[in-house]
Amino acid sequence: MRSPRIREMTPADCDGVAQIRVGGWRSAYQGLVPQSYLDGLSVEEDAERRRAYLARGEGSVVNLVAEGTGGELVGWACHGPYREGEVLTGDAELYALYVHPDQVGRGVGRALLAESVARCSAAGHGRLLLWVLKENDRARRFYERAGFRADGAEEPFEVDGVAVPEVRYARTLPR
Repeated sequence: MRSPRIREMTPADCDGVAQIRVGGWRSAYQGLVPQSYLDGLSVEEDAERRRAYLARGEGSVVNLVAEGTGGELVGWACHGPYREGEVLTGDAELYALYVHPDQVGRGVGRALLAESVARCSAAGHGRLLLWVLKENDRARRFYERAGFRADGAEEPFEVDGVAVPEVRYARTLPR
């Protein structure tokens, strides 16, 4: 696959992004979070949440989509300011990055991540941070290959009553 076209998300993309996000959860987190939670995910409900987020967006959160050769959506990433509690820091956070399960390993995630890194760097952020499930070895390897390193911070995360801790990764951004 040639490099996907990366652009900002529009309200018309919400259904496609919800399919990617729900499919990404079901694929990437199988065996890491309770199956009952994955089975209960709804593309329709997720699409409604995406529409609501876009409608009330104040401009600090950037949603990007990746289009395949036929114009179909194949990935989604979202980044914005990093907060320590309620306090904004000078860093940015990659809130989400999902690739359609059929497109994993084809450069979609790398293209979305590269665009997020470039935009966060251009905005003057010193670092890009992200949280990843501690047991998600595939995602951890992906981010490590992209220059991110676990910085020692861990956070409890619970899904349907099951602990699935997260670790924080950081990457210094070029100036």
